[in-house]
Amino acid sequence: MRSGARTAVVGGVFVVVASGVGYGAYNLWNGITGGNDGTGATTTSAAAPRIAGSGPVSAEEAERTAKDFLAAWAKGDEAAAGDLTDDPATATAAVAGFRDRAHVSRAVITPGTPAGTTVPFTVDATVTHEGRSARLAYSSELTVVRGAATGLPQVDWKPSVLHPKLTDGASLRTGEAPDPPVKAVDRKGAELTPEKYPSLKPVLEQLRERYGAEAGGRPGVETWIESTREGVPNQTLLTLAKGVPGALRTTLDADVQAAAERAVKRYPESSVVAVKPSTGEIRAVANNRADAFNAAFEGKQAPGSTMKIVTAALLLERGLVAADRPAECPEDVLYQGRSFHNLDHFALPPGSTFEDSFKRSCNTAFIKLIDDVGDDAALGAEARDVFGIGLDWQTGVVTSDGSVPAESGGVAAAQYIGQGTVQMNVLNVASIAATAKHGSFKQPVIVAPGLGDRTVATASRALPEPVARQLRDMMRATATSGSGAAAMAGVGGDKGAKTGSAEVGGQNDSNSWFAGFSDDLAAAAVVQSGGHGGDAAGPLVASVLKAG
Repeated sequence: MRSGARTAVVGGVFVVVASGVGYGAYNLWNGITGGNDGTGATTTSAAAPRIAGSGPVSAEEAERTAKDFLAAWAKGDEAAAGDLTDDPATATAAVAGFRDRAHVSRAVITPGTPAGTTVPFTVDATVTHEGRSARLAYSSELTVVRGAATGLPQVDWKPSVLHPKLTDGASLRTGEAPDPPVKAVDRKGAELTPEKYPSLKPVLEQLRERYGAEAGGRPGVETWIESTREGVPNQTLLTLAKGVPGALRTTLDADVQAAAERAVKRYPESSVVAVKPSTGEIRAVANNRADAFNAAFEGKQAPGSTMKIVTAALLLERGLVAADRPAECPEDVLYQGRSFHNLDHFALPPGSTFEDSFKRSCNTAFIKLIDDVGDDAALGAEARDVFGIGLDWQTGVVTSDGSVPAESGGVAAAQYIGQGTVQMNVLNVASIAATAKHGSFKQPVIVAPGLGDRTVATASRALPEPVARQLRDMMRATATSGSGAAAMAGVGGDKGAKTGSAEVGGQNDSNSWFAGFSDDLAAAAVVQSGGHGGDAAGPLVASVLKAG
């Protein structure tokens, strides 16, 4: 115990009152009472010596080690806490930072019921900085493992032991916030808050970090998780003194955003994005995930047959097909030793057109034409030069901008139908639908390009008008009489669609993809393990288009 400290039992909680050092008044882990001298005062009992062993950690070893670690942490004895872990240097620095950098002045650490060698616990802390105090309460857990070199039971050190939202390289800080707060508003001036629009939380955090100072705000005093990873913003945990927010206008539309939030609630692991085709302005982004990852903007997955929008544009530009010309659609096809088939092995009758194959999402019709293209890099070039995929998008927040690498053989064939090494997210696919609708690529943005001195990406060329017209007409046919008709039935006006299903290793069901457009909005969605595109992702897109 630190010099000058005295101890007492108060209401069953062990308390250390330090004389001008350490935490000040700091409540310890419930249940650690030490030996009673009969006067009501107690002293801490020495930690039971750990004994080296072999084999799995026992329940008794786990409980004892967890108890000693939490007690050392609670006392502010970072060296003792660190020595009880499998990474003493890192743990010691982290526990010291809990006091010195996060400015925790008081805490109660309460264990839960162990589950094997894992011990959950709660932390009820008071953060104090320059005369201001606020409560910080959360739950975490630790796991005890056997030290490989020592044989001793040790806490398996992870940053999340200290706080569940901490990751490698991140730390807790309290002080003047590094970025002023922002009051983000939609294109009409309606305020956007994470409480009302939960999917916007990671977006709003990035906007604050990037544009808080430029928006004219003044920082407050906060406790936050300081990130060292590029593209990962700091995360505010607690506000001790509010700053003055600067106004930041976004391209979002509160009504469309609300529809997107409602849509993704239908399925776990789903995402949806809506953009305005003529400008690239992002109108909505929503995710339904167990974590805070913005999969709609940063995900990387095979997009399934929504990729056929790009493939069809390539084939039309090369003159290999026309919407109204016959195109073979057998039930299966062999390409360089790899077999491909259509959903449920369907085939279209002789004389069916390329539009029929597009609206029914016939895989074999596309793959049969690969040799006629005669260029392994052609699909990637079409995606980049016309649809902007793989360019350096400057949307205003972190995004993954899609990838269609040059391939050959069966992998190239898989790319033509959105499988293989093609990587997309719903922002990319929504932009592809928007390009088809508008005829040329407009890079998606969520704030005005002038903010942050950004230069938006531009594609090398637009779709030739005859190609753009045929592509839109085939998407319209898909939305009215093809695989997207059921999902798009309630969408009025000019509408188009493309369904997709992407097979992913380790999943029993394919991912459901859907892209669509209406009069002045394009949208895309994905539902993990959702099956056919029209069944799960389609209704999400339709509900967002109707709101726009």
